[in-house]
Amino acid sequence: MSQRAGASQCGGVVVEFESGDIRDDRAKRDVNIPGSALIYLKGPKFLIYVSGALSMWGDRMWHFAISVFLIELYGRNLLLTAVFGLVVAGSVLLLGALIGDWVDRNPRNKVAHASLFIQNISVTVCSIVLMLVFSYKQRIEEIWDGWLTVVCYTVVIILADVANLASTALTIAIQRDWIVVITGYNRGHLAGMNATMRRIDQVTNILAPLAVGQVMTLASNVVGCGFILGWNLVSLIVEFFFLSRVYRIVPALSIKPPVLEEEEDQVFLQRTERRMSQGESTVAPPQPQPLTEGNCNSSLHLKEITNLPLCFQRFRWLVSTCKDGWRAYYRQPVFLAGMGLAFLYTTVLGFDCITTGYAYTQGISGSLLSLLMGVSAITGLMGTVMFTRLRKSYGLVNTGIISSCLHLGCLLLCVCSVFAPGSPMDLSLLMPYITSNSSTDLGGMASQRQKHTYPLRGGSNQPLLPDRSSIHWTNNTVLFDNVPSDAAPESYISIILLFLGVITARIGLWSFDLTVTQLLQENICESERGVVNGVQSSMNYLMDLLHFIMVISAPQPQHFGILVIISVLFITTGHTMYFLYAHKAKRKHRLDT
Repeated sequence: MSQRAGASQCGGVVVEFESGDIRDDRAKRDVNIPGSALIYLKGPKFLIYVSGALSMWGDRMWHFAISVFLIELYGRNLLLTAVFGLVVAGSVLLLGALIGDWVDRNPRNKVAHASLFIQNISVTVCSIVLMLVFSYKQRIEEIWDGWLTVVCYTVVIILADVANLASTALTIAIQRDWIVVITGYNRGHLAGMNATMRRIDQVTNILAPLAVGQVMTLASNVVGCGFILGWNLVSLIVEFFFLSRVYRIVPALSIKPPVLEEEEDQVFLQRTERRMSQGESTVAPPQPQPLTEGNCNSSLHLKEITNLPLCFQRFRWLVSTCKDGWRAYYRQPVFLAGMGLAFLYTTVLGFDCITTGYAYTQGISGSLLSLLMGVSAITGLMGTVMFTRLRKSYGLVNTGIISSCLHLGCLLLCVCSVFAPGSPMDLSLLMPYITSNSSTDLGGMASQRQKHTYPLRGGSNQPLLPDRSSIHWTNNTVLFDNVPSDAAPESYISIILLFLGVITARIGLWSFDLTVTQLLQENICESERGVVNGVQSSMNYLMDLLHFIMVISAPQPQHFGILVIISVLFITTGHTMYFLYAHKAKRKHRLDT
């Protein structure tokens, strides 16, 4: 048996590699193409792709639908949506390390099945609650002076947040851990699976919201909830079966690192907790051990912990786990690369409600925005193709450098759009303490610049997201009603440069994202893979929160140019961090060779 075949058997992915006889016998391989296709369809890669596609499709539908449902429930007001976004971001920020630690401590199949079950059941129950609220909203508002409505809102937000946390755990388990094991730690196969999963994500990001949006538009919100409910139940069964089969045909997935020595405290606490729950007033003394300095310190630490009430012991362990997770993230050799990726989340240069809302104030129609989103999805797919080819030709670290340069180069077009004709940027709106004479002069200048702003209901200082009663949400695109159709900006050069930069930058963006993702997969030890990726998710959510704070601080279309410049500065900082990592990695490689 060849070394390659032996390695494939150890990794449990025999169906993923061709033996030497098959590679040499071309004619025989051509004859057995149907058999090879059948083997592939039964193999772990295809099962992971199908399972991931179902999961991503359900996530995209739910994330789109829950925002619309919350807006509809609260009288077309953004309050519930804002609360939901804050709860989701805050929970992942606080619990990301704990989720990753839970992924590391438990068997892979139990983690995947538990996360899958919790996510789909939470969405199912939440959909049922929403169906009841939409069907009997008036009656519910009359019970307990309207407090039952508040209870329903709270239950919906909590269930949706639990579903998001479970989805985060499932993503860490499958896309950051299982894939590495399934590919047998082969870098080429790992890059291919990462790119394929990202392509699936890009396609579902466009099609899934459109599908559920059509159901909600042609039928009703209640039917939309029922559609999501049915999808999650069917998806739960199919994904459970596929993941179970992958776990069976890849024996390496059943092998996890043993409990580390620093985790002995947790084992002791768990035993103490069980004994206390059984009514034991005292804890049996441990077996005598040789007296060493380490044993003395450990004994003093355990004695200090066990003197606390059980709830405080649990809380102290949770805090300690979070601290250890962030420390583990900081000491990783790819720390700078992960931080660089997180900094890319602080941006308004993406196809979210902020950028699309601004585009509409500049005279871009909803149909054109949808078309631009489709083009951006195509460029994102181009980025995944570019990643696999660059990695094969120049290596993973150099691929990140090339992707960073391409990303920054395209974003320069966005910076140019701030100062191009048609830009509504007006810095005078950020200076409230100017003299009356200066304000008169600047007011004349502002009126001239205001000609470039697409008016909304006649106001000159409308926010990027005005009254929600005139807005429909379609796949993260904001579409407004009751807007004058005869008004148009003086020049479209600024908005053209903006979207040209945003769309082309997605090639470098997704290639860079895949680069950092694979660096995290390759360089994090297996015992810390979950907790480090959990902290990475927390960092991503933290930096994403910053960009919403930026918009809240400068909500007018005239401020958007400032937000673009700040976004480019954050992105530049992130790529600079990656350049520092690449420099250290190359220097270490030279020293090792």
